[in-house]
Amino acid sequence: MEFIQPILEILFINILLSGDNALVIAMASRNLPKELQGRAIQWGTLGAISLRTLFVFLMIHLLEMPFIQLIGGILLLFIAYKLMVDSHETDQIKSGNSLQEAISIIIFVDVIMSLDNVLAIAAIADSNLLLIIAGIILSIPIILTASELILKLIQKFPIVVFIGAALLAWTGGEMIIKEEMVRAIFQTNNVLSLFFLIGLTVIVIIIGAIKRKQV
Repeated sequence: MEFIQPILEILFINILLSGDNALVIAMASRNLPKELQGRAIQWGTLGAISLRTLFVFLMIHLLEMPFIQLIGGILLLFIAYKLMVDSHETDQIKSGNSLQEAISIIIFVDVIMSLDNVLAIAAIADSNLLLIIAGIILSIPIILTASELILKLIQKFPIVVFIGAALLAWTGGEMIIKEEMVRAIFQTNNVLSLFFLIGLTVIVIIIGAIKRKQV
């Protein structure tokens, strides 16, 4: 269960955070002939996954530096908030008119949009290489096969977004607690840690829910 639970968490977060990435792939290759669309998706995804793999391993080493856990935790809280209020606008996604251009767009945009995914995988896996590899492998079929379907499901069942945001906020809280400066406060008091995580998660969800209604 110690291995299965984080794998399921990574899979769930991948599904939520890869929706836009999958849509980018679909939009970037939409102007290509049918026979080239598959190649653009395959090569674009391969390039994006390769760079994502590199970023995850870099993130692991970065998380060992001072204050990075604190910064990463705060970023995850923001990602959780953004997940709830994001409107997933797609009108401005550029489309490639050649195979090379489409692949370049897919790789470039996916890398930019995958920073939240990379941080989430690194945080949930907690430097466990097997979990990280599994998380990256899980990303591949999700990105390859999903597109507007993921976004439509998320829009149809808002509770999924709330659960995902709560998981990200909780993981962000755990990263903050792991920061050496903060860890000293919670080290001897597990109850305080639990209340901190619950409180942080609830605050993010409430703020996100309020903003979501205003969007």
